[in-house]
Amino acid sequence: MAHSPTPAAAQGKPHRINVHHHLMPPSLVERMKAARIGNALQFTWTVERSLDDMDKSGTAVAMLSLSLPAVSFLPKDEARIGARESNDYAAKLMADHPGRFGAFATLPMPYVAESLKEIEYALDTLGLDGVCVLTSYGDKWIGDDAFAPVLAELERRRAVAFVHPNLPACCSATVPNVPPPVIEYGTDTARAIASLIFGGASMRCPNVNFIFTHAGGSMPMFMDRFTSIGISNPRLKDYTPDKVVAELRRFHYDTALAANAPAMAAIRNIAPVSQLLFGTDYPLRGSDYQADGLQPLFSAAELKAIERDNALRLLPPLRSI
Repeated sequence: MAHSPTPAAAQGKPHRINVHHHLMPPSLVERMKAARIGNALQFTWTVERSLDDMDKSGTAVAMLSLSLPAVSFLPKDEARIGARESNDYAAKLMADHPGRFGAFATLPMPYVAESLKEIEYALDTLGLDGVCVLTSYGDKWIGDDAFAPVLAELERRRAVAFVHPNLPACCSATVPNVPPPVIEYGTDTARAIASLIFGGASMRCPNVNFIFTHAGGSMPMFMDRFTSIGISNPRLKDYTPDKVVAELRRFHYDTALAANAPAMAAIRNIAPVSQLLFGTDYPLRGSDYQADGLQPLFSAAELKAIERDNALRLLPPLRSI
């Protein structure tokens, strides 16, 4: 049920919890500049600008995470150091601004042993709220057997895993005049979801709370293909439509860059409102614009769930805020 839109900034006390809000630690900015990657929005990020964006959009808490390429462009030892620096920086922001930030830990993926050590440090020592992983690393997606130890540890901890799109090695040069983020980021989210389900990882890890960005990317458009895969491929006959649908419905999906009628209609045909979370992809897009985009698409009760209550259920430490 829709209702008349009310501008996000005119709704009184900040209440939203944004699960998709990026930070850019100064040390990582320098590493990215040296590697000649990144963009001006990333390089000009400051915590003051983050807080200003939050205040304008009625956001009470932002869950911090690194945008791509995170630290995956670095050699192993530098990736390990870069992840540690980023997590320490996120923890400092949380301490300096009580009640305004949570954080998903950066892992030095694709390096498994180093990532396991960082999970322990980030969650047990720093008290961060979960981890952030990318959809793919080189020619492997997150459900690949190479990453099974990381998923097993997240399963043991019943952790939250925020899955952010990456530009996959297969598809960096796409349609002329169409930047890769336009198509490839959403499609790599669909690939990551497929790798988790059809590689068996998601069923082996039922207690990992996966969050997929941008309303699942292009995955909703592949629903018929996903549910019929066992029919067209006898080797995958155990993946019945009911099993596939059950996995898709238990995942969580954020609204970043998807606060529009077509995207929300598509994901609502797959997952209940209880699995939707407010997200914006700041600083790549302003949060007030996206908060306003959701207003006419949901009832007041649904908005309350998407913008706050679902995140509180998923991230219990935020309940004290």
